[in-house]
Amino acid sequence: MPGPDGISDLDKNRILAEWLEWQLRQVRNRIRELEVKEQQERRARERARAEQSWKIQPQRAGRPAMLHRGGCTLFKSELGFLNREEAMIALAEPDIEPCEVCSPQTGLEQA
Repeated sequence: MPGPDGISDLDKNRILAEWLEWQLRQVRNRIRELEVKEQQERRARERARAEQSWKIQPQRAGRPAMLHRGGCTLFKSELGFLNREEAMIALAEPDIEPCEVCSPQTGLEQA
């Protein structure tokens, strides 16, 4: 039965439900956007950390071990990264050579 405004309680509740569903879709879309943004920021932090770190590629098939910058894509390390001091020690080892592509020794000899 219509109320004084000509709209029944049933119709009012249907309209309210539609509006609430629209709002819920908006909130869920915003959550997805924020999750993507958070993921991108996490990846950027990980890349920045890798760029300030080093990694060692183990010796293989008669080739010497090789020191890489953390972000070098020639060697994907599943192990942890080295800090600056550890990289300097590794570079001083006679059986570890620097990567010719990423030049991990740049900046290590200084400071």
